[in-house]
Amino acid sequence: MKKNMGSSDKIIRFILAAIFVGLYFTGTVTGTWGIVLLVLAGVFVLTSMVSFCPLYAPFRLSTCKTNVE
Repeated sequence: MKKNMGSSDKIIRFILAAIFVGLYFTGTVTGTWGIVLLVLAGVFVLTSMVSFCPLYAPFRLSTCKTNVE
């Protein structure tokens, strides 16, 4: 897997994950939508940690400044 996420993309995903988790645990979003947000938050954190987004790959998108191929 080649890295296809830049630092700003990773930061945005971490912030969104924190917001989603906060919305769930404060009871603002509950039920099925709450679980969906928790799963999405987990995906955001995981993809940020490995610097690879599988949805970017088929479209050959990259937010890295230096993309080594």
